[in-house]
Amino acid sequence: MNRIDLNCDMGEGLGVYSLGDDEAMLDVVTSANLACGFHAGDPLVMYRALSSARAKGVAAGAHPSFLDLWGFGRRPILGERPADVEKHVIYQIGAAQALAVAAGTSLVHVKLHGSLANMANEDDELADAVANAIGIVSRDLIFVVMPGLATERAALRAGLPLAREVYADRAYGPGGNLVSRKQAGSVIHDVDAAVARVLRMVEAQSIETQDGGAIRTRIDSVAVHGDTPGAVAMARRIRDALVQAGMELRPMAEVIASS
Repeated sequence: MNRIDLNCDMGEGLGVYSLGDDEAMLDVVTSANLACGFHAGDPLVMYRALSSARAKGVAAGAHPSFLDLWGFGRRPILGERPADVEKHVIYQIGAAQALAVAAGTSLVHVKLHGSLANMANEDDELADAVANAIGIVSRDLIFVVMPGLATERAALRAGLPLAREVYADRAYGPGGNLVSRKQAGSVIHDVDAAVARVLRMVEAQSIETQDGGAIRTRIDSVAVHGDTPGAVAMARRIRDALVQAGMELRPMAEVIASS
């Protein structure tokens, strides 16, 4: 039976403010990407999410970003030196790693958030800085990458374990990066359309681009967002469809180990 991971960004509340239904989402996904305080999240939010992930058998990972609480990490921060970003990523992974220990679990992977992810996908020097940061903390951490882009190349150069993911609810440009959220159609809200597209991509091992193109790649994980309306329902539909198609849902470490 083919294996695949289903991951989701979560722990994105802050103080008294909550965002997304983490508890319900943890009943659906197999991997959770925890905000580390730079775009969302705080020690209490992170600890609760990590504790729930441990209790529900969901693998936990760090979800570092640019330091951009005001813009939820989705604003491009221009002029940041890769060497400085490296330290920011080390800091965020370290915070998540320490709280994971406190919650009785451990980190398995690192997945970049928002504009940091988008920029690292197009900038080899920035992607190398991120890969170096991950390797400094632990060479056992899986780097979740976008197939065919700079983050994948950086993970391979650094010799890190990597998982290649596709997004269920985001459109892809011709080069394989995500279409800007400023453009119409960049986020897919139609659940039926999202489910059908995921099945096509996973079965064909190919990314569908907005212009009708296809990028052949291995797919280890499918990503869903936890902060969009109806996110849990979409994730549940995607999980059910993958299972019905003969896929076994497992955390990404098990998926790449069986490849």
